[in-house]
Amino acid sequence: MTTLNAVNALRTFIAEHIIGQQHLVDRLVIALLADGHLLVEGPPGLAKTRAIKVLGQGIECAFHRIQFTPDLLPADLTGTEIYRPQDGSFKFQPGPLFHQLVLADEVNRAPAKVQSALLEAMAERQITIGRETHLLPELFLVMATQNPLEQEGTYALPEAQLDRFLMHVIVTYPSAEEERRILNLAKQEALAAMVSLPAVGAILSQEQIFSARREVLNVYMSDMLEKYLLEIVCSTRDPANYGRDLASWISYGASPRATIALDRCARARAWLAGRAFVSPEDILEMAPDILRHRIVLNYEAAAEGMTADSFTTALLSRIPVP
Repeated sequence: MTTLNAVNALRTFIAEHIIGQQHLVDRLVIALLADGHLLVEGPPGLAKTRAIKVLGQGIECAFHRIQFTPDLLPADLTGTEIYRPQDGSFKFQPGPLFHQLVLADEVNRAPAKVQSALLEAMAERQITIGRETHLLPELFLVMATQNPLEQEGTYALPEAQLDRFLMHVIVTYPSAEEERRILNLAKQEALAAMVSLPAVGAILSQEQIFSARREVLNVYMSDMLEKYLLEIVCSTRDPANYGRDLASWISYGASPRATIALDRCARARAWLAGRAFVSPEDILEMAPDILRHRIVLNYEAAAEGMTADSFTTALLSRIPVP
């Protein structure tokens, strides 16, 4: 089995257990291939937690879920040094961040110190306790979730910290037909839980994941498309050339991290489609999830009902596609 076939088998496996959220399934796989982290936002009950759990079942990794609460401490994530009275020494006890796959559930419920500890680990791939630095696993993916319905008792992630996420994905309610399939799947799983079934083996090994990442990086992008990609990101910082209305709405545009993320994700999407080259559609398809959390609009935009998504849509429509 080729690496692409193995990754597509994983995508099929996840889609069989996560109904009505194909966009989320695809973004999870792309984040895995692009070696980045995912911020997922949506109302409760839309399989956000379930999606990352199913991904953990499908790949060779150690999975851990962290429920973020206001009383959480940074050491609850990173680990801490434990005193050993028998010899008077301290021994480092690793925290849950030392797993390959981490679910940060309701990340906006934790205070700023805890959020900073998580996002530092995401960016640096290491944790420093005292005088010692501990490396995180080579395969390390964090999926953080946010509930947009409740604002009481939450701490909004600052824009500078949001920039550490590869993509910001919005999930919505499934259709009536998809919900009927969800109901049937829930019945099947309830019946299966009453019977002792053998555990499902990993579909994708870590070596296959690293091999897929190397293949993704070798996907060809023409100079013309690279220029188009750069124009998209740079235009968010100074959109005056594409309309005075756009210039009057923006406070801050996307950082160079957006350029790197859009490049990696566009290549990953092309590779998943079985192509050895990036097309304009790959860039256009990935741009909203890459830019959504990296664009800061001003009060005038908010007063006119403008969102980061609508701003991105208007901007992309005015940039000529090569």
